[in-house]
Amino acid sequence: MIDMIHTYDHEDADLLLPSARKIVPVVGDLLAAARSAGTAVVYANDNFGQWRSHHGEIVRAALDGPHADLVQPVTPDDDSLFVVKARHSIFYETPLAYLLWELGVTHVVLCGQVTEQCVLYSALDAHIRHLDVTVVSDAVATIHPQLADAAMEMMRRNMGARVLAGADVVFTTCERAQGGWRERETLT
Repeated sequence: MIDMIHTYDHEDADLLLPSARKIVPVVGDLLAAARSAGTAVVYANDNFGQWRSHHGEIVRAALDGPHADLVQPVTPDDDSLFVVKARHSIFYETPLAYLLWELGVTHVVLCGQVTEQCVLYSALDAHIRHLDVTVVSDAVATIHPQLADAAMEMMRRNMGARVLAGADVVFTTCERAQGGWRERETLT
């Protein structure tokens, strides 16, 4: 899950908020389905310039903010994994690639925000790491719809990403093994 733990305190927030409101129910359903299947859920979230923060502080700041209603339905549970990122890609200078390798993940399901920024760059970075990519079309928010449409087409055509509606995503069942999860898919 990409950047869903959010205070919406930035210059494009007014453009992003309507789209974010539309995707929260779908993201919540994806979380429930992934958790029910035993699929690892990884939150990859910007630290919003709070370099001394950890994931608990990021979650608390978002829940204490004016848009807590967008965060509460998608809040991490105790089994969720959390990677703090500083740039657009969930892989750039984060331990995510190693984490996914440790978990045995070969396929990522991407949802979150923003389609034409972080989702696009993350899909590209997943692709060049030889991971299969699914982008959930109704679970990604956008700032500029025309750029988001182009980004979705690029992910589909150039990266071979599967683009599916949330209702069409099926998570694999996996077992928890000593030392971590052993599975083929993860919700990111």
